[in-house]
Amino acid sequence: MRIYSIGLIRKAFTRTMGTALLTGLFLILSPLANAAETPFIWWPEADYDPAVPTLEQVVGHETGTKISWHAQIVAYFRALEAYAPDRVKLFSYGKTWEGRELIYAAITSPANMARLDDIRAGMKALADPRVTDAARARTLTGDLPAIVWLAYSVHGNEISPSDAAMQTAYHLLAARGDDRVAGMLDNTVVIINPLQNPDGRDRFIHRFETTLGLEPDSDPLSAEHNEPWPNGRTNHYLFDMNRDWIILTQPETRGHVAALQDWYPQVFVDLHEMGGNSTYYFAPEAVPYNPHLAQNQRDSLFLFGRTNAKWFDRFGFDYFTRDIFDAFYPGYGASWPAYYGAISMTYEQASSRGLLFRRNDGSEFDYRSTVRQHFVASLATIETTATNRQKLLDDFYDFQVTAIEEGRNDRTQRTYLFPGTRDRAGTRKLMGILAEQGIEISRAEAEFRACGQSYPAGTHVIDTAQPRKRMIRTLLDRQIDMEADFVRIQEARRARDLPHDIYDVTGWSLPVMFNVDMETCGRPVTTGLVPVTMDRIATGTLSNPEASVAFLSPWGDMAAGRLLAAALRAELTVKTHDEGFNHQGRVWPAGTLIFDVADNAADLGATLTALAAETGAEIVGVSSSWVDSGKDFGSRAVRTVPRIRVAMAWDDPTSSYAAGNTRFVLERQIGYPVTAIRTDALKTADLTRYHVLILPGEGFGGSYMDTLGETGAATLKDWVRRGGVLVGTHTALRYLTHEKIKLLSTARENQPRGDEAAGTSGDEKSRVAATIINSRDDMRALLTPATELPDSLPGVLVHANVDGDHWLGAGVAPTLSVLARGRDIYAPVAMDKARTVAWFAGADDLLASGYIWQENREQMAYKPFALVESAGRGYVIGFTQDPTVRAYLDGLNVILANAVFRGAAHARPVR
Repeated sequence: MRIYSIGLIRKAFTRTMGTALLTGLFLILSPLANAAETPFIWWPEADYDPAVPTLEQVVGHETGTKISWHAQIVAYFRALEAYAPDRVKLFSYGKTWEGRELIYAAITSPANMARLDDIRAGMKALADPRVTDAARARTLTGDLPAIVWLAYSVHGNEISPSDAAMQTAYHLLAARGDDRVAGMLDNTVVIINPLQNPDGRDRFIHRFETTLGLEPDSDPLSAEHNEPWPNGRTNHYLFDMNRDWIILTQPETRGHVAALQDWYPQVFVDLHEMGGNSTYYFAPEAVPYNPHLAQNQRDSLFLFGRTNAKWFDRFGFDYFTRDIFDAFYPGYGASWPAYYGAISMTYEQASSRGLLFRRNDGSEFDYRSTVRQHFVASLATIETTATNRQKLLDDFYDFQVTAIEEGRNDRTQRTYLFPGTRDRAGTRKLMGILAEQGIEISRAEAEFRACGQSYPAGTHVIDTAQPRKRMIRTLLDRQIDMEADFVRIQEARRARDLPHDIYDVTGWSLPVMFNVDMETCGRPVTTGLVPVTMDRIATGTLSNPEASVAFLSPWGDMAAGRLLAAALRAELTVKTHDEGFNHQGRVWPAGTLIFDVADNAADLGATLTALAAETGAEIVGVSSSWVDSGKDFGSRAVRTVPRIRVAMAWDDPTSSYAAGNTRFVLERQIGYPVTAIRTDALKTADLTRYHVLILPGEGFGGSYMDTLGETGAATLKDWVRRGGVLVGTHTALRYLTHEKIKLLSTARENQPRGDEAAGTSGDEKSRVAATIINSRDDMRALLTPATELPDSLPGVLVHANVDGDHWLGAGVAPTLSVLARGRDIYAPVAMDKARTVAWFAGADDLLASGYIWQENREQMAYKPFALVESAGRGYVIGFTQDPTVRAYLDGLNVILANAVFRGAAHARPVR
C-alpha cells in the first residue's frame, strides 16, 4: 500500500529547504525540459514500479535534468525511507561547518533490515579475531550479507555522483525487470552516502544557476563552466577533503570515518569526476601501491574492474584502468578504508560541470549521461559484492588475522612509544587522532624500560599486534618507499624532461608532521600499561590560583598557543618573554607567557583556571618576580602582546587551499579570528586597524603582481613601515621578492648549471653562430634552457633547523619537519638585510620522509625556510614553504603563532 502522497512529500521538502527556495524551484523551468518528451532509458529492462516515489515527484525535476541541491537530496532519501522503511533506513553522521546535515542510507532486503543491528554487530565481531575465533568467523561469514559503501561527491563541483546516488537507490527499490536486484539486496547491505560535501555542492549550484541563460551552453569558455574563486570543490574552510582522511581536520571527514567504523563495509567506493575531455576510470589503480596493502585486496580489484568493464562494454561507454590514480597515499577516501581491510576504490567520470559540455573534439555530452555512467558503475559494484559475498567476508576476517600475526612476529617495530617529553599537547592530539581511527593505545602508569631505554610514566604505547597493524605502520613509519621500478621510471622521465607520474605527496608520517618524539622497539611492553581512549585536547591545569604576582605558562606547544589566543579574546593582558629564564628552580623556555596580577582583573585566577581546562595549557601561579637567572619580568626581553587584529588576503590570486588552510589553523586550531579581505581591495586599503596581514600562496589563476602590482606594494610598504607585520607563505614570496617590489630581500633560484650552453648568441640580423654537435649529450646541452627552475617536488617531508635565540624561533623545536612542494627555492640573505630564523638542513640530513630528487636535495640544503626582515616600525616575515598545508603540519604551528602574535608584540605600530 502506498504510504506517501506528493503533498506530504512536498511538505517534508519545504521543512528541509525552506518555503522561498521551494517556490522558486517549481517556478523555474528545467533547462532540459524538452528531454521529458523522450523518456530517458536508465536501464533497458528496469520496468520501474510506479508506486516508488521518483525524484521528479519529490523535488520537481527528473534525474539528470537539473543538478540537485543538498536539501533536495536529503528530501528524496527521506521520501524513500518513508515509502519503504522495511528496506531503507537513514542515518545522520554530523553537520558541516555551515550547518548542513550529513546523511547516509542503508538499503537492503526486508529480512536483512529486520536484523540490521545484528549485521552491524557481526561485522564488528569479524573485525577482531581476538574475540572471534575461526569457527565463529565461519558461521558469521556464511550468514552475513556483505556491506558495500558507496560515497558520492566529496568534491562539491563533481556533481554527477550525487544524482547517481539517488538513481541507484531508486533502482534498488523500484526496478522489477533487473534480475540482479533481489540477489543484491539479499546478499548485501548497500550503504549510500549521497553527498560528502554539501557546502561545496550548494556553492557550485548557486553560482552555476546564476550564469544560466535561455538554454544550457556547452562551450567550455562560457561562465557556466568557469567557477569564480573559490570553486565548489572544497568545503567551507576550502579543504580538499579527499586528502583529509589520515588527519581528520574537518567534521565531514571525522563523521564519515566514525560511521565507517560502525559498519566495517567490505567494499568502499569513492565516486568522483575529472576533466570533461576524459572518459571513465575505475580500478585497478595505477602503481605505486602502498606496501601495506594485502595481496588479496589488490587481487580483488580485478573482480570489480571486470564486472564494471562488462557493463560498460554492453552500453558502449569508454573507460580506462591502471592509469593516473594510484594507491600509495593513504589519505584519500578511496584509500583509508583499505587499512582496516576493505576493498577500496576510486571511480572517476568525465564531468560536464553543468548541463551540457563540448569536448575538444567537438562532441557534446549532457549531464544526464554522466549521471548514468556513475549509476551503471554503482550497480555493477553492488553486483560484484553480492556475487562474491563469501570471499569478501572471508578476506576481511583474514585481513585482521594476518595483521595481528604480522604485528606479533615483528622483531623490529613491534611497539611504538611516545614519551611526549618534547611536545605534550602535540603528542596528545596525535594519540586522539589515532584513536579516532580505531588504533588501540595504552599509557604507562609508571616509569619503565623497553629495548634498553627508559621511558617516563605517561608514555603512550602502541602495540602492532592488533587488527589495525597495517594502518599503524602506514601512518607512523618514518619512511614508506615507492616501488623501485616505479621510481626508476620517474627518474628516467625526468632525465628526458618529462613530467613525473607521482600523483600526490610521497611522505606523510604523522609523528614527523607533528614533530613529536617517537621510538620503536622490537619487543612488546607487557607491564604497567592501561588501555586509554582520549580526546585530542587534555584538561589543563593551574597551580597556586591565589598567586599574588603573576601566572606563567610555558611556551612551545599548541596548548600554550590556544591559551594565548583565548586570553587575548578574553581581553586579558598577556606578556611574552623573549628569552628563557630560571625561576624558583624551574627553567622556563623562551616565549613563556606572563599574566601579571596587577595588570588584570581581580578574578584572574578563576579566569585562567577556566582557560587552562579549555585549552590544555599548564599555568603556574607565582608570588615573586625575582628570577634566579635570565632577564626579569620587567626587562626589555618581555613584550606585551597586543589584542591584535589579523587580516588575510582572500580571493584571486590566492590559492583557495592555502587561504582556507591558513584561516582554519588560526581560527580552529589556535582559536583566533581572521578578517578575510578581497585581495584586490588591499591595493589601496586603509589597513591601520590591523596588526598582521597574511598573504597565502598563489593559485594557478594569477599572481599578486597582476592583482596588487607596484601600487599595492606601495600600500603594503607604508603599512609595514608604520608598524604592520606582513606574513607571506610559499608562492606569495614570488611577489614579496619580485625585483619591482622587494618587500623581502631574497630571490628564487634557478636550477644550477655547469658550463653555459654554447652557440646561443645571435646578431642583429637574427642569425646565430654555427655549432658542432658531437653527441646526444651535446645536443641536450644546447636544447636545455640557460636558466631553468628546479624540478618540481611532488611533496616530501624535509628537516629545517631553527635559531631559537630569535623571537620568531622562541619555544620552537630545534628541528622542524616541513612539507616541500613545487620548485621554489630561495637564495640565502645577508644578515644585514634579513634574519634567517629557520633553514633547511644539510643535504645528508635533509630528508625526513618521502622521496626527493637528488638535485633538489643538494640545492635546498641550508636555504631559508623562515625569514624576518625589519622595515621601519614593522616586519615582513616569509615562509618559503606553506606551514599550514592541509592543516596537518602541527609541528609548525608554534612558529606560525610566533609570526602572528610575537611579531605583533615586537612591532611598534603608529596608532
